[in-house]
Amino acid sequence: MKFTERLKEKLEPIWRQNHSHPFVVEMGNGTLDKEKFRFYMVQDYVYLIDYAKLFSIGALKATDVKTMEKFAALLHGTLHEEMALHRSYAAQFGISPEELENAEPSPITLAYTHYMLHKGQNGTLAELVAALLPCAWSYWEIGKELSQIPGATDHELYGEWIRMYSSEEFGQLATWCIDLMDELAEGKSDTELLELEKIFLNTTRFEYMFWDMAYNNQMWPGE
Repeated sequence: MKFTERLKEKLEPIWRQNHSHPFVVEMGNGTLDKEKFRFYMVQDYVYLIDYAKLFSIGALKATDVKTMEKFAALLHGTLHEEMALHRSYAAQFGISPEELENAEPSPITLAYTHYMLHKGQNGTLAELVAALLPCAWSYWEIGKELSQIPGATDHELYGEWIRMYSSEEFGQLATWCIDLMDELAEGKSDTELLELEKIFLNTTRFEYMFWDMAYNNQMWPGE
């Protein structure tokens, strides 16, 4: 069994909580409050800035040119394509580029991104990939699942999100990350694999907390 298959099988109950969160469910059926999605879009943009930094760290830690090239391409694609699309999409919700650039991270966004960057900077390349994988993998799976709901991909507010993350292009990114995780896990000791599993579990949980934060418009206490 591949390492990612082992992860999926062992952590399936926790993994599925992301799919069943009210934010995701209501986005799929088109009933999600527009203000909740607006809050999510701003925080997701803040998140993407630090997520892109992980790709640059990945290029630095890669031990072969092919992997370096892929991380560099992911960094470029995130900064020049995904974030541009994000700005364009955000404009539909009345969010200006200035608001995105000046947005403060929520406590959950801050904790999530700092955890990933800590693992990326201080750990191995395998630990970095374990940290970033749940985001790419779960978004692809959620996108595909929501795209099967009749009319979801055509929804005036959320259809673009669903089409983006269920697309073949995004699927190729997620698949590459999955395959790299399996490649890097080969030959690792049980102790090392358990550490990778713990990192993957933690960021899977952070994914749920991110959905929950957005659903409840959660910033700092008292704000």
